[in-house]
Amino acid sequence: MADRATIDFEAEGLLEGLEGEEREARLALLRDLAEDGAGLDELREAVAAGRLPLLPVERALVGDGPRYTAEEVAEQVGLDVKMLQRSTAALGLPVPDPEERVLTEADVEAAKRLKAIRDTGLPEEGVLQVARTIGMASSRIAAANRELIMRTLVQEGDTEHDLALRLAAAARTLLPLVGPALAYGLQTHLIEQIRRDVIGATDLASGEVGGATDVSVVFVDLVDFTKLGEQIPVEELGMVAGRLEEIASAVAEPPVRLVKLIGDAAMLVSSDAVAAVEAALRMVEAGEQEGEEFPLLRAGIARGAALSQAGDWYGRPVNLASRITDVARPGSVLVDEEAKEAAGDAFHYSFAGERKLKGIKGAVRLWRARREPKGKRS
Repeated sequence: MADRATIDFEAEGLLEGLEGEEREARLALLRDLAEDGAGLDELREAVAAGRLPLLPVERALVGDGPRYTAEEVAEQVGLDVKMLQRSTAALGLPVPDPEERVLTEADVEAAKRLKAIRDTGLPEEGVLQVARTIGMASSRIAAANRELIMRTLVQEGDTEHDLALRLAAAARTLLPLVGPALAYGLQTHLIEQIRRDVIGATDLASGEVGGATDVSVVFVDLVDFTKLGEQIPVEELGMVAGRLEEIASAVAEPPVRLVKLIGDAAMLVSSDAVAAVEAALRMVEAGEQEGEEFPLLRAGIARGAALSQAGDWYGRPVNLASRITDVARPGSVLVDEEAKEAAGDAFHYSFAGERKLKGIKGAVRLWRARREPKGKRS
């Protein structure tokens, strides 16, 4: 632990350019950090990078304790260092030099879990593919929490010291809660998906478990979202995209699953064709109810064999549904022939013609799906 009495913060240039209340707040923060164990080099780097108020929360999240190299962690848990590095990269995290002493006890525990997963016999590439999905999801979750915390806790007139203490306190309180919440969400979603994807005897006999399956793929996007971005502030644009996610999450009830959001579009999948069309209609209707300030939504649906990997879906119906959405009119739901036939007479349809779609071989026959009988609304 550094002795704050031995550090002359002014002589070290850590108070340069500050006067009055700002200087006193910086000095109080530096003293707190030094007393907490932050070294002079760490303080210098934080001041130079303009992130001194964030240092307490970084230390709260990382924790105290010894630091290890990647080689030491790999040797300790019995894992190949290259696998450890590949897993780190798959999670979307910086890969340290094997001899750089930056890893913590949390990294050791993560490596132990990775080793235990590999010991079950799961293939390396499959494990890394799941890690990439976890990394992308975790990044979004972290960003959402960070935005909420910063928006809530940053107050007008804050000094560096005020903000640093408040952020560190929030991190210490929230971090123990977020982990169990994530575990609960994973557990409940996994159970629900397993229930829906019961393995049949035919699949077991053929060895085709986890292969391609017939699904209806739905894309719903915000009309003229790019143009909207040129007219309103970034913050408002983010709120529009956030509202799209809320609408998609609300309609994604089993057997419909929200797969992902891609910029201004949401992708949903369901083995139940009726449920897929219903979800698309509900999303478009919800967009209309948002009022004139919210862009209209439009949807495209295609059905066919697709392959699920690492939580995402691949195959012709995925590409086709995206292209169908591109040509759908604002406020409409367009479906291909397979999706229409699978949904049957649960909806009413009007023929929208044959279209040549980018990247799709041959002309595609399209129908507009509605709740109302034909002819009630054009």
